[in-house]
Amino acid sequence: MKRNITRIGNMLLLVLVLVLVLVSSQVWAAEKKADLKDVVSALEKGYASLQDVQADFAQKTTIAGINREQKGSGELLLKKPASSTAMFRFNYTKPKQQIISNGKQVWFYLADNKQVMVSSVADMFKGGNSIALNYLTGLGHVSRDFTARFASEPQDKNGNYQLELIPKKPSAVLAKLQLTVSAVAVDHYLRDGSVQDIFPVLASVIHDAGGNQTRIEYSRVRVNKGLVSSRFNFKIPRGVAVIKP
Repeated sequence: MKRNITRIGNMLLLVLVLVLVLVSSQVWAAEKKADLKDVVSALEKGYASLQDVQADFAQKTTIAGINREQKGSGELLLKKPASSTAMFRFNYTKPKQQIISNGKQVWFYLADNKQVMVSSVADMFKGGNSIALNYLTGLGHVSRDFTARFASEPQDKNGNYQLELIPKKPSAVLAKLQLTVSAVAVDHYLRDGSVQDIFPVLASVIHDAGGNQTRIEYSRVRVNKGLVSSRFNFKIPRGVAVIKP
């Protein structure tokens, strides 16, 4: 049981760090090839534009040492209130599970196991994980919290920008963050300095301290549609075991 709780707790931390990507990593840019300063500046300026997002996602986690992959997919909902912590909801269709937060509590519901793990957002980010909480509460700054650089291949085969962000205070769940940023969005930002694509992140990769990595690709992105806060609450079904760390 203790091992199971630890595994679920680690997954919760990973999901919250992924939310960091969604809440804080809005990127825009230009027709000429952008330099690193341009992309980072666009990330920080674009952050204020996002209020909520709804998207489909495909996730692949590679576990270091045993050459094993875990895949998942589903729908993501995210809401970033002006005066409180971000709220999010991952509805996995494969495997069947839900990870939900109203900005204060986090619920990790495993329907097939009839179990739900409940924790506070603050507890999930104690100690070395506090950098992610800064982003979730709207205080994150890429240039302040990360050392940014282009990946070994600055652009992918489609011309999209590939960034590597190294946290200045690494944690067990976030040793490195990689982002693939829409070249079209970056081109527009560099051309006239305005935001056209509010959510230009095409993919993100989280590397943890153990060498594991999780890649998420986003599609069918809808932004600022006015998601209601009630969608980020969870009522525990009758007969479900409640697990607290």
